[in-house]
Amino acid sequence: MPRLIGAVQAPTSTPVPEQITTFNSSGTLTTQPGTVTVDYLVIAGGGAGGRGGYYGGAGGGAGGYRTGPAPVSGGSPYPIVVGAGAPSGSALSSPGSDSSALGITANGGGGGAGFYGRAGQAGGSGGGGSLGPLGPGLGAAGNTPPVSPPQGNAGGNGGAVPVGPGKAGGGGGGAGGAGGGGNPGTGDGGAGLASSITGSPVLRAGGGGGGGSGQPPTGYATGGAAGPGGGGKGESVSGSPRPSTDGTVNTGGGGGGSNLQTGRAGGSGVVIIKEPESTAIAASSCWDLRTVFREIKADNWTN
Repeated sequence: MPRLIGAVQAPTSTPVPEQITTFNSSGTLTTQPGTVTVDYLVIAGGGAGGRGGYYGGAGGGAGGYRTGPAPVSGGSPYPIVVGAGAPSGSALSSPGSDSSALGITANGGGGGAGFYGRAGQAGGSGGGGSLGPLGPGLGAAGNTPPVSPPQGNAGGNGGAVPVGPGKAGGGGGGAGGAGGGGNPGTGDGGAGLASSITGSPVLRAGGGGGGGSGQPPTGYATGGAAGPGGGGKGESVSGSPRPSTDGTVNTGGGGGGSNLQTGRAGGSGVVIIKEPESTAIAASSCWDLRTVFREIKADNWTN
């Protein structure tokens, strides 16, 4: 007796909830079934601050900051790279490392200049310039290489001789603003930007503060404040000594510049991917014509 086979089933749909994935180190993102677009936040590693000796080292620039939507394929793997912050430096500080995801690259923050009157390094945000005997070192450009919208801002210029109160290394640039100058001034780090990709607004990618200059008997200058969003503080050797600090990990903050200390390290970057609610659709179990023909010939088909 022929069997009833080949029943047609309607396609089924399954709701897929919103998913937020945070990468504090490199890994692989596998998108959920049904996901066709995501929101991303990609931040590179911050640059290190410089050591300026009595001339006030500059703050490191924040790692490049990039955010927006991107198309993807559901259920597919995507490599994620999270850039490291630059290690603590001295006269020649180093830049942070790039982060990348979904074809988007954020560039590492530029290193802050060390002694004497050197220029900062360009990067996602630029490192500050140091104070020097032949004139102030120039802060470096941010948004290097250029992208739109810009991924960062320039570092501040260093102060000019003589060393002492009111003169500091330039602050590193941040994602939301340029680094402060040190002539006169304290070389505050540039502010970061806030993102609500995880729900509540969080500031990230602040620049490092410049180190205060000075030596006996002229006195010492106050170092620059940390750029809001994970930047490190600049060293102060004034009446209330304060050490310089590293950029905060997984914010891309720039490291603080120093006077007598070693320039501080930049903070590592971060990648955050938000997948919106979606619907996964399962295909129906319709038979193809070749299979129907074979089953009819075998007398296994009935209507």
